[in-house]
Amino acid sequence: MKTSVVIANFNNEKYIEQCIKSLKSQTYKDLEIIFFDDNSSDNSLDKIKKFSNIKVIENKKQTKYGSINQLNAFKESINQSTGDLIFFLDSDDYFHEKKLETIVSYFKNNDKTKIVFDLPINVYENSNYIEKGNKNFFKTYWPFIHPTSCITIKKIVFDELFTSISSKDFTDVWMDLRICLYAQYVLKNFNRVNKNLTYYRRTENNVSSKFKKYSKNWWKRRSQAHQYFHSFCIKNNIKFKKNLDYLLTKFICSLI
Repeated sequence: MKTSVVIANFNNEKYIEQCIKSLKSQTYKDLEIIFFDDNSSDNSLDKIKKFSNIKVIENKKQTKYGSINQLNAFKESINQSTGDLIFFLDSDDYFHEKKLETIVSYFKNNDKTKIVFDLPINVYENSNYIEKGNKNFFKTYWPFIHPTSCITIKKIVFDELFTSISSKDFTDVWMDLRICLYAQYVLKNFNRVNKNLTYYRRTENNVSSKFKKYSKNWWKRRSQAHQYFHSFCIKNNIKFKKNLDYLLTKFICSLI
């Protein structure tokens, strides 16, 4: 089973070497690497071109929204891929050496599965934290949200998946949430390998740092996530019912 690792990069020259070396050291060897550079202004392209056997896509046109740029990066990369399985990877993250082997084995043993999630190891400046994927304390529409780099899909589901999630009206709703919702409510097939196989970097400069839990920005993004889910339900003929999470988010956003 051939695998394709599609990498989205924007100004992450500092982390590219670790990202690529984690792929070169995989125990599973049948893979191609596609690196999408989204008009970086740093030395990302110089860094990536030092490596061999990597397809590099140099994009020169961006929107002003990181979430939309990420969708575009992965969509174009998958269009140029040849693998049966697509592994998403943001360029500041990296894989455990047995990730591909473990995920490929899961797909082979569960042939009807179309999307698989693994768990992250959160990487901070001075420490790592192993995520266990616990559920929220009150009922929400979405399960544990696996970071984008923890998501693998079958190539055959690509067109249907991206048609469903590619709305450009919700710019603070990133691809990881969109795919998790698609898996749970459209495929109704939410498969997870309960192993921590992805190193997910947490820095003061990445997107998640702008949405510290219970901050003003966090509540506003949560409100947009609810709006996205409502639109998603209408699009996919899913019954939408306002729950406590929805009502609480709406109330708090009316105060801030």
